Amino acid sequence: MNLSLGSVRIPVQEVFSILLAQESSEPVWKEIVWNFRMTKALTCILAGGALALAGLQMQTLFRNALAGPDVLGLSSGASLAVSLVFMSHAVGWTVLAAPSPWLVVIAASLGCGAIFLIVLGISYRLNDNTSLLIIGLMIGATTASVVSVLQFLSDAEDQQAFLIWTFGSLGGLNWTEIQVLAIILLVGAAIAWACVKPLNAWLLGDNYARSLGINIKRSRLLVIFSASILTGAVTAFCGPIAFVGLAVPHLTRLIIKTHHHRILIPAVMVAGAALMLLCDSIAQLPGSTYVLPINAITALIGAPVVISIIMKAKRIAI
Repeated sequence: MNLSLGSVRIPVQEVFSILLAQESSEPVWKEIVWNFRMTKALTCILAGGALALAGLQMQTLFRNALAGPDVLGLSSGASLAVSLVFMSHAVGWTVLAAPSPWLVVIAASLGCGAIFLIVLGISYRLNDNTSLLIIGLMIGATTASVVSVLQFLSDAEDQQAFLIWTFGSLGGLNWTEIQVLAIILLVGAAIAWACVKPLNAWLLGDNYARSLGINIKRSRLLVIFSASILTGAVTAFCGPIAFVGLAVPHLTRLIIKTHHHRILIPAVMVAGAALMLLCDSIAQLPGSTYVLPINAITALIGAPVVISIIMKAKRIAI
């Protein structure tokens, strides 16, 4: 369905013919499907799976239903670095006046990496995951305030370029960038899979995990590293995409009645990929040439999920 949608109408049977390496009625359709729509669909699959897995790990680590992939301030760090690229005139930099896509990717990666190192250093000194969660939120608030100052000092054109990046984009990657994103996803998923036992134990608290002989600090660092590279890679290549990592783990648990991470990890990755494809299909506005920002669609789906979680928790508390 996703491959058949776009500004150029291509019949579904023609899409299947192109995927099966058969001749199509219009030669240009093959170019559109393989070099535009297929790359975007694969980006949806990789980004959705990565964000969903990162969200699952953060919710388990902090035992907080409202924790998401950006809870440690990683996306905010990437946004700060990218804002320096787009709004460099505000701080007197002219060398970055014409940022390239790879420069944006590198800047976002460096921003995520810097915040990760800060969180890593703090986690060595803290034994409490809740305190680490609060510190991550404060780091995000601090970087957001700096971005606000840059926006206030910048020209309207630079602000618009940065604002468009914050909307998120799934259609700007080429095959090389998709390969890089896929490798990062595999590495992050492998680390998460190696932490299945600690993740299961954390559901019952740190003391229970220690009683099973789990090295709390080592496991926590591995989980944070996995979630960081997954969130950082998606933010670098696609921009900050909200609500997917927060909502998908809950939607998956509604369908699959289990808390075992050996089942949840592949399940949330598949669900995240499917949800992102669905959101992108809706953003295409079938029958129209307009394309909505992907963050607008993910928020429309994710926000009701968050509201239902809060309402459910409130009923339980009462």
